[in-house]
Amino acid sequence: MLTAIIDYESGNLHSAEKAFQRMARETDAGEVVVTTDPETVANADRIVLPGDGAFPACAAALWRSGCFQAMVEAVETRGVPFLGICVGMQLLARKGHEYEETDGLGWIDGEVERIVPSDASLKVPHMGWNDLVIDTAHPVLDGIATGDHAYFVHSYQMRMSDPAQRLAHVEYGGDVTAIVGCDTVLGLQFHPEKSAATGLRMIANFLRWRP
Repeated sequence: MLTAIIDYESGNLHSAEKAFQRMARETDAGEVVVTTDPETVANADRIVLPGDGAFPACAAALWRSGCFQAMVEAVETRGVPFLGICVGMQLLARKGHEYEETDGLGWIDGEVERIVPSDASLKVPHMGWNDLVIDTAHPVLDGIATGDHAYFVHSYQMRMSDPAQRLAHVEYGGDVTAIVGCDTVLGLQFHPEKSAATGLRMIANFLRWRP
């Protein structure tokens, strides 16, 4: 089995690569590669899309990347399990509203808007550890419970049009979407590679997942 982490120049992928490789060894889930090669993505058994930075810049870089069409065909035609992380999750939405309105992939029915906490003392970006609240059961959440921590760094969040596609949220002056999912597509707003045992468990679950 091959898991492809797409490199479209959207951030440092070293820690994500190491975390996925570690859990692949522990779960006997095959090879994990960071790649810019469309053929590797097209033939992958699982695809991971990370992302750091602003939605429009990440979207533009992804659309330009040689892996974009291979990624879309793998997910939409073959139903390959897909995981978006941080801005990689936000790109799953229909649209983003960071700086300018920008189209997303449209795989999740939501739009990405700035976090506006009801408590003015809470700073944006939402940065640091926060407790997950599980909304909907999912195989990738096996062994994960409400109250488990994840590590967040973001100023924008996905506002859901279809609440059934939200798997978990956190409280930060109002609820903030943390995990989304639909069919073979999943998204994590936090960084699983920086979320200690909780994040590693989710990575392992994703690598074992058979939709």
